[in-house]
Amino acid sequence: MIPVRGSTEKSVHHLDPSRLRPVRVVQNSEVAAGIYRLAFARPWDFIPGQCVALTLDPRQAARFYSIASGVREPNVEVLYDLVPDGELTPRLAVLAPGDELFCSAPFGAFRDVEGPSCWIATGTGIAPFVSMARSRGMEGKLLLHGSRSIAGLLERPLFASMGDRYVPCCTREKADGVFDGRTTSWLSGKPLPAAERYLLCGNSEMVVEARDILIGRGVPFADVVAEIYF
Repeated sequence: MIPVRGSTEKSVHHLDPSRLRPVRVVQNSEVAAGIYRLAFARPWDFIPGQCVALTLDPRQAARFYSIASGVREPNVEVLYDLVPDGELTPRLAVLAPGDELFCSAPFGAFRDVEGPSCWIATGTGIAPFVSMARSRGMEGKLLLHGSRSIAGLLERPLFASMGDRYVPCCTREKADGVFDGRTTSWLSGKPLPAAERYLLCGNSEMVVEARDILIGRGVPFADVVAEIYF
């Protein structure tokens, strides 16, 4: 069974208000068209791959976002897509340093361990892998990251040190060193990387298709771990 969580405006989560704490925005900026990075001072320790629930009012439903910062960094960062008609992200997008929002403690079981792994992400689904890379490094990892735009291939400088074990994929624009097509197209047409586990994070279409490709090519079901962004 694939663990599923919603992290967009289409999926809401009601939490006990006592589980939420106020935090102050340190940074909130648009890093690519419609994609934002929000940061606040880190109030607790966390494990790379975990997420948090965010809301502007503890009496209202929260949305879940993967942490995109390293465990030793002073700030917690999350990435989010602006949904123009959404309930939360249009309000998040106008927050300025010093503004208040409410955050849960970190939670979730999407995580990696030492050894060879293949990370597969689309869009802001790259966030947990950014956290893993910043926290523990990228030795033995291979990353496929898909985006509609070149600018949406977030953290390319960070992952460039992986060399040919970093495969950026883009469907609407072309650039040197970027695979022309979807992550699942690359996965279908190339020999499978040597990996002990495959971690998938991104939109539901990619996750389901990639899972089916991997299992169809002989990867044990238990070695495919996924979180779906709706």
